[in-house]
Order: sequence, then structure tokens, then C-alpha cells
Amino acid sequence: MTGPAPRIRPRRLRRNPAVRELTRETDLAPRHLVLPAFVREGIDDPVPIGSMPGVVQHTIGSLRRAAAEAAEAGVSGIMLFGVPAVRDGRGSGADDPRGILNVATEAVVAEVGDALVVQTDLCLDEFTDHGHCGVLTADGAVDNDATLDRYVAMALAQARAGSHLLGLSGMMDGQVTVVRDALDAEGFIDTLLLGYAAKYASSFYGPFREAVDSQLQGDRLTYQLDPGNRREGVREAAIDEAEGADVVMVKPAMAFLDVLREVRDTVAVPVWAYQVSGEYAMIEAAAGNGWIDRRAAILESLLSIRRAGADAVLTYWAVEAARWRRG
Repeated sequence: MTGPAPRIRPRRLRRNPAVRELTRETDLAPRHLVLPAFVREGIDDPVPIGSMPGVVQHTIGSLRRAAAEAAEAGVSGIMLFGVPAVRDGRGSGADDPRGILNVATEAVVAEVGDALVVQTDLCLDEFTDHGHCGVLTADGAVDNDATLDRYVAMALAQARAGSHLLGLSGMMDGQVTVVRDALDAEGFIDTLLLGYAAKYASSFYGPFREAVDSQLQGDRLTYQLDPGNRREGVREAAIDEAEGADVVMVKPAMAFLDVLREVRDTVAVPVWAYQVSGEYAMIEAAAGNGWIDRRAAILESLLSIRRAGADAVLTYWAVEAARWRRG
């Protein structure tokens, strides 16, 4: 060494595990995690999802067990998606009290009570025979205002089934306002609303389409956000907050960390992010081929989403990651 030793040594903060733990800026705990789960009508046993190793379409019984396991692991919530046996143009099964999602919601609430925040996806795409998130006009366009009427019916059905939080994922203009007004008018003033504010038209949703047996032909470019638009995502989050959303969402997570950071810096409500099916599948595929360390990659990916500003993360690894973090 030719000169005096440096007095400023950032490496001191990395010298051993105890110091690194003490000075870590961002943490990941079980309470930061929400488990997405699929429940399918008309099956007797869980059905594995080929493009999402380790994830299944549940029966009601296996879903109840999965919810109980999530609660035991310390996960904070479970987000339910229904896969109906029959679909039609208006998504009639979505607001049918005996529809698969509403029956599953009742079952999970009966199983876990308030040990988990029981959440339900409020969108028509799983229930329509065309796979879009709303009802269509005669020329095949998604009718925003007619879709809002269906969302209101769906919201009331989910609230009556006992859902604690409704995930408004359809990206229709005004969806938070109309659902909040309808819930309040029916006395569901404590039912939480999660606005999927910055939901992008992403290529990372592919495995999810298999998971819900999507009937979509075409794309959702007229209502989901263009991946090139950062400011628009932030604007949508501010609109949802102003309309009464209790929480706002950025989806996907890992490809949109810049949007997530700016949304977190803009709104006052909690901000969540969804680590989507394609993000899950990529890591599982690479780990399955021995190219990366599976556990390290999973935890690093989740920590990056937290570091970018997510107060909670929806991830298919929620239970597994929670158990790791609890030791």
C-alpha cells in the first residue's frame, strides 16, 4: 500500500453475519407474503399445473388444507382464483352464490377465520367463454361500463361469501368507485379493496392462463397497461387511491420494479406487488436445470421486490419462503 489506509471502510458493515443482519436495510418476513391459490370446479383430486411446478388447481378440501398451512407458516393472506366448469359470455358463475369461487371463499373463511386475510380475485376472465376481463359489445370490444355492472354483482357475491379483501384486477375505468359505493350501500363498509392499478399487458402471464384454463383469444392491450409506460402506471395508482382503494397493486413485479418504486413514493396507501406465474416459472425452470441455486434465487427475487417498495408480495412461494424465514 503506497498511501495512508482509508478511514472510510464500508466493508466494516459486511464483516460477519451478525453485522450484516444488524445493518440490513430491507427485510423479508412471513407477514409480507400472500399466497395465490387456484380452486377448480368438478375435480376429485388436485390437478398439477404443468408450467408451474409445485402449484396445483385445488379441490375445496385441498384448498382448505393449503389455507391452514399458510396460516401456520405465518403468511398474511391468501388470494383465491376460481376455475369454473361452465362459462358464458357474461361470466354468470362469477356472482352465482354457488359458483366455485364463492363456495371456496366460504370454505376458506370457515377454515381459517381471521388467521389469514382471505382475498378474492374480482375479474371476469376466468368465468367468460371469451376470456376477456369484461363483457363484450357486438363488435367484440370490451364494454367498460357494462362490465362495471358485472363487477358490482361479483363484489357483492364475494362480500356475502365472507371475503375480507376484493382484488379488483380487471383494469376497467371507475371500478374502485362503483364497487366501493355498492359495498358501502349494502353495509360491507369494512370489506377491503385492492386496486390492481398498474397491471401491465405482460408476456409473463403465460402459465397463469394454463392455471385458470383461460379461453382468451387475442390480447388485453385495450385495458391493461403498455409495458413501456411508467408514468401511466403511477397515474393509475393515484386514481385508484383517490377512488377509495385501501391498497394498490403493481403487476408483474420483477420487470416493473421502477414502477413499483415510484408508486410507493407517490401514494399513501399500502402498495403490493404480484410475482406472477412467468416469474415463478423462470426461476423454477432454471433451478430445475441446475443453473441457479433455487432457494437463494427465490429469496433474492422476493427481497428485490420488497426493496423496491412493496409492503407485501403475492407469490406462489409464499408458504415455502415463510418457513425458510422462520427457520
